[in-house]
Amino acid sequence: MLVTMGVNDDSNPPRALISVYDKSGVVEFARKISDMGWEILSTGGTARLLKENNIDVVDVTDVTGHPEVFDGRVKTLHPAIHAGILARGSNLEDLKTLSSLGYSRIDLVCVNLYPFESVANESPPVKEDDLLEMIDIGGPTLLRAAAKSHQDVLVVPRKKYYQEVIDALDETNGNPNAVSKDLRQRMAISAFQRTAGYDVMVASTLAERLSVTMESPEGIPARLLVSGSQAHPLRYGENPHQMAGWFDSSPTSLPSTGLAAAVQHGGKELSFNNYLDLDAALRFARSLIGPEWSNHPHVCVIIKHTNACGVAVSTDQASAWNDALASDSESAFGCVIAFTTVVTQKTAEAIGDHFVECIIAPGFEPSAMDYLSQKKNRRLLTLDTFLPLNDEVRYRQLDGVWLAQIEGIPRVDWEAVQCVTSIEMESNDRNLARFGVAVCAQVKSNSVVLVDRTPTGFATVGIGPGQTSRVEAVRIAARRAGNRAQGSMMVSDAFFPFRDGIDAAHEIGVTSIVQPGGSIRDQESIDAANEHAMSMIFTGTRLFRH
Repeated sequence: MLVTMGVNDDSNPPRALISVYDKSGVVEFARKISDMGWEILSTGGTARLLKENNIDVVDVTDVTGHPEVFDGRVKTLHPAIHAGILARGSNLEDLKTLSSLGYSRIDLVCVNLYPFESVANESPPVKEDDLLEMIDIGGPTLLRAAAKSHQDVLVVPRKKYYQEVIDALDETNGNPNAVSKDLRQRMAISAFQRTAGYDVMVASTLAERLSVTMESPEGIPARLLVSGSQAHPLRYGENPHQMAGWFDSSPTSLPSTGLAAAVQHGGKELSFNNYLDLDAALRFARSLIGPEWSNHPHVCVIIKHTNACGVAVSTDQASAWNDALASDSESAFGCVIAFTTVVTQKTAEAIGDHFVECIIAPGFEPSAMDYLSQKKNRRLLTLDTFLPLNDEVRYRQLDGVWLAQIEGIPRVDWEAVQCVTSIEMESNDRNLARFGVAVCAQVKSNSVVLVDRTPTGFATVGIGPGQTSRVEAVRIAARRAGNRAQGSMMVSDAFFPFRDGIDAAHEIGVTSIVQPGGSIRDQESIDAANEHAMSMIFTGTRLFRH
């Protein structure tokens, strides 16, 4: 019977196509649809399950006149299905054509997809052939078709919508054409979001798994593929008047090694600013992990407003905390801390009652966890694996555009670095310089970092971050260092355009300088350093971080 304008009469009940991989809740959903007088079409395992639960089902094969083939690879890809979805209810020619073909309308499509994401994340990795079989073809096609025709077809792309759809149909006595425009549109958008995210996951995973490089010659991807869903809303953003949310957003299906993988132990929910500070803390900490730091395995980073108050590497974890805190104990009030090793009871006692928002580490000794948790609003997070900071493509969203660049640790050829002053930098100062450069590279530019040896390693003694004037960055670092600036090394993220920065460093007791060089006035800086009997090396590597 020809159905005009998408309206079904008593002799032509509404039809639902239900074909799901995740079958939880589908029996209850289908039963309620069936009880409303709907005809249900289904495929394979879904059809068997519904029949086992005494729900009347029409096999899709009976509609198409074609068997499922290739182990289920082809089931619904047939005009009898897609014509029933894509025929426009408001278009008389569409409906005439549909009738002439002997096909009937489909009013609801309920589909969830093969679990490509979870299969791709299995450890050990599944075989390539098994992974390819988890790429859903018919499911996304059905969702896209139904979403395109949402004015006539109600699409149900996720099981979380089952009850909402049932409630809407209850209100209309089972009439799909009376379901609100708002619900139809929301379901359609959700369907397109699901298929878009699915495609991103497949494309990114296959590129990684098959070792296919889809990049420009510079190593930047030719296409930006980003997909993620809001894991949960945040109380607010940087300020109370700003709405915010937390998204688990990864361009690949590989398990996250960043904040998304961290486990929180107690305390209130993390805020927008907490996440920003934790990200900065991880970045600083990861930059000091690697073979070159094997003699100083304990890293402590103290962060406030995404910049470091203090950073230290040490042979002893509690000493690392004390040394990092000494760099700027005043600013460290209400800070975020990162440790690269399991937090001990000794370190926990050293932290004591200090006001700390969050601590992230690979783990905590049980006694340390109990001790630190005594402060009810202190958040403790464990991240099983702290990976070294390697080169990776990072993105920033601007007004209407995205920027991408490769970020990692500074690429300084320390064997080729030359001292430019008459006083040579001592060979054992090179390790201190390495530490200072690693820290300075993560500080907001323009920046100057004062570093020095400690009894157990290296530490910052004063940090001047994010200044428009380089000499002002020196002055800020000096104020934070106080007397501890005496005998320290100054590391700058860019060249000194004038000798005033060198003169200011001498005034506070700095004895050696590390900078990229490259200014037309480099000789003025060199002359100033020679006048003050300071050593200075040029690394040739700028370390801006805007």
